[in-house]
Parts: sequence; C-alpha cells; structure tokens
Amino acid sequence: MRYLVPNDYMADPSAHVFNGRLYIYPSHDWESGVQENDNGDHFNMKDYHVFSMDDVEHGVAADHGVALDVKDIPWAGRQLWDGDVAHKNGKYYMYFPLKDKNDIFRFGVAIADRPEGPFIPQPDPMRGSYSIDSCVFEENGNYYMYFGGIWGGQLQRYKDNKALENGATFPAENEPAICPRVAKLSDDMLQFAEEPKPVVLLDKEGKPLTQGDNQRRFFEASWMHKYNGKYYFSYSTGDTHFICYATGDNPYGPFTYQGVILTPVVGWTTHHSIVEFKDKWYLFHHDSVPSGGRTWLRSLKVTELKYNADGSIQTIQGSAK
Repeated sequence: MRYLVPNDYMADPSAHVFNGRLYIYPSHDWESGVQENDNGDHFNMKDYHVFSMDDVEHGVAADHGVALDVKDIPWAGRQLWDGDVAHKNGKYYMYFPLKDKNDIFRFGVAIADRPEGPFIPQPDPMRGSYSIDSCVFEENGNYYMYFGGIWGGQLQRYKDNKALENGATFPAENEPAICPRVAKLSDDMLQFAEEPKPVVLLDKEGKPLTQGDNQRRFFEASWMHKYNGKYYFSYSTGDTHFICYATGDNPYGPFTYQGVILTPVVGWTTHHSIVEFKDKWYLFHHDSVPSGGRTWLRSLKVTELKYNADGSIQTIQGSAK
C-alpha cells in the first residue's frame, strides 16, 4: 500500500480511467474544531481537488487544484461529502452530496469540459435527491447512480423516497436493513430518470441482511464495478469498519453477500473505489494513520486488488490489524 497525497488530507476516493489516464476524485478534509459525533459534524469538507496518474507505481503525477468549491454552489449550506464523476459525449459530470441551507443533504451536478475540471455547478440540486455518497456506473450508454448512507448520511429519514414526517426511523435489529438506492440517470445526466429503487443485499440463503447484522449490512460508500460478467456492489459497514462486497446479475440487484474486501483501518470511516488500470485492478481507500488517528483527517491510499479463480476477491488487511 502507498499514500498518494502525503502533504494534504484527502479521503473517499472515486477513481476512473479517462482518456487512458487515471483520475482520482476525493473529498478534502480540513480541521473543523468540532467534537466528533454520529452526525459527522466534525467533518469539514469545503472543496474538491482532482488528481491524476500515468501509472500507479509512480503515484500521483498531478494535483489539478480546486475543481469545485462550496462557495461557488448557489444552494450550498456546508459539507461536500463523497462525490463521483461520469463522462458522456465529451462532458464530465460531477455528482456531489452537500447539505443545503436547512442542513439537509441533496445531490448537485457540476459540469466540466475536461476530467480535471473546473466543474461548474448547476443552480439547483437534483430533484428528489437525498442522502450521500454517489457512485455512477455506466453500461451500454445507460448511467446508474448508487447512493445512500445511514446515521449522518440521513438515509434513515426517508421511506419510499419521501421524507418521514416524524424524523429518522431504523428497523428493528431482526428486520431487513436499510438499503442503499439506485436510479438510472436522465439522458442529459442532470436528473433521475426514475424513482430511486432499493439495492437489496441478501445472504447466501436468499434472505435480506438484517439491521442488526452490522458485520455485513450496508452503512455507506456504495461502489459498483463489473468483472467477468458479474456485477460487484461494494460498500462500507460503517460502525464495524469493513469494506464488503456482494454480487448480482444486473445493475439493480439483488446482490448476494460474498465477503470482506478490506478489514478495518485506523480511523472511524472507511470508503473506497475499485478500478481496472493497465491490466491490473486497484483498491483506492483511506486511513487516518498520518494524522495520528484523527478520524476527520484522512489520507489516500492505493493497493492492488486480486481475484481468485472463482471470481471472489482476496481480502486485504487494513491498517488497524
């Protein structure tokens, strides 16, 4: 494993190959001075940088500077959490979660002519959007956005894509867990083309993972990739600090739990992306080792990801081992 940006705190990396070059889109951690809490108020992310690499072995080749700043977003409140970028017809679209002026997470879209930006935000958030942690997956010209996160990510405040009048509701421990969401994007890439649907995660007996199964159930950090014809949905378990994965036969799922990709790291959060580049697969993630374990000041890492012959992913040991 190696650290990619040793002189700054970056986290939640979304990695993509554009024009034969690997680009990383992380969140950017700043010191907040706020005491840690389950709502994530101690995170202070107010801009995005973009990094690029010619090859993984030689690390980051360029920091392209600030690609989007919260002060340039008309509807902004605070906290630019984990986003993602997609390419279509010569344009690059950044999907970012941001609290509005009422402290409610929405998704915005910003557009650029180049993968490194700068990205120009649309004047309003996506209609019907909520929660955090976007991942956009493209297949055959269709673009699917995965999203959601519980606790500070506010997903527990919604049911059937509507805000709950009485606030947050969690299922009982033996009931099916709160699911992440997926929605196809519109042709112009600016809105949902459909109502978001739950991404159902099953055990190997075909039963939904339960809310109390916090070793396996979804917490945040959706990511989708495809390998040998199978769809791999990976995610963080949050309070138990694993990156896990489940596989399915189409982008909507359901997905069957398969195992752990990354064991816990130093720091509370764990968040990742998976990408193929120059005939190898890589896991991008973060930990809080360089900041001395301060969970709100995280550093980017990369390591090679390997598959077994049956398509299962070999578990990688995190920094907390």
